[in-house]
Amino acid sequence: MKRFLGFITKEFYHIFRDKRTMFILFGMPIAQIMLFGFAITNEINNVKIAILDKSKDTETQKIITKINASNYFETQEQITNEAQIESVFKKGKVKAVLIFETDFIKNLEANSKAKVQIITDATDPNVANTVNNYINAILQNYIQEKNKAIKAQYQINTQTQLYYNPSLKSVFTFVPGVMTVILMLLSAMMTSISITREKELGTMEVLLVSPIKPFQVIVGKVFPYIFLSVMNAIIIISLGVFVFGMPIEGSLFLLAFESVLFIITALSLGILISTVSNSQQTAMMISLFGLMLPVIILSGFIFPISSMPLPMQIVSNIIPAKWFIIIVKAVMLKGVTLAVIWKETLILFAMAVLFIGISIKKYKIRLE
Repeated sequence: MKRFLGFITKEFYHIFRDKRTMFILFGMPIAQIMLFGFAITNEINNVKIAILDKSKDTETQKIITKINASNYFETQEQITNEAQIESVFKKGKVKAVLIFETDFIKNLEANSKAKVQIITDATDPNVANTVNNYINAILQNYIQEKNKAIKAQYQINTQTQLYYNPSLKSVFTFVPGVMTVILMLLSAMMTSISITREKELGTMEVLLVSPIKPFQVIVGKVFPYIFLSVMNAIIIISLGVFVFGMPIEGSLFLLAFESVLFIITALSLGILISTVSNSQQTAMMISLFGLMLPVIILSGFIFPISSMPLPMQIVSNIIPAKWFIIIVKAVMLKGVTLAVIWKETLILFAMAVLFIGISIKKYKIRLE
């Protein structure tokens, strides 16, 4: 045990004296969480629109004022005919054009119907769809206010309630996802070069002739990074809570336990990569480029897994990040207990045991 503790202490010294490693471990996560939190969002704010008001009556002005007051839209131009629509779109000044028909108020009062055409720039389909939905919601709200004084024989009233994220803040989705991606990639990348570094520096012979057993080498390589990755997780969660207002509805102890379990799983995967690689460059390529796309695409971080083809849904089950994102969102946003997420927890535990077991098996006690 004394030799084992000495080996772990050596690993800590080796990590702390490498400034580049320390920057990657603590500098990159902070930069990434701030970048993702502020720059990447599904919400729309101050989207520029153009108005073609053929009616120019009091009601169309009320609607335009209501749209501008929403903070979602800002009227960039008032155009006078349809020929100008393509021009403003080509200039890239606006994302949507609203066209109010002639005699808008007369048609509304006489026929109880009036037309508003919404033309959107669909070069970005997601933004176009979101803009269309937001404008429709504002128009529906205007109609509801207009109908308050009208008595109808039949009415259907719908009430909408949003659970867990009532303000629809996209940062509540991105913080758990970014936390997962950072911990997965950094943990796997750092440990993937740990054993290959010993091979390249020529210190592998010292480990092989030492009385330290293979499983002690594997655990000793992983342990320091567990501590450092836990510090990373604390920093990311703190930024999410204090900078972006991310709630933690569930148990902090459960969140900490699940985070440590996922960190161990990611570190174990990195050690596995390290045992089968002959150089740091190879290990880095496998851990960074080999894991980045699967983790981002197949974890449910950006794209919903339920929308993917069935083969891709099946493949996503072998991505540890998928299960951790489910856990983090459930604990932080829904406040669930272990009784709800026991299956995902068990899967992560099994993956960690599997990766460590294979790493010990693959660890070569002789140099080739």
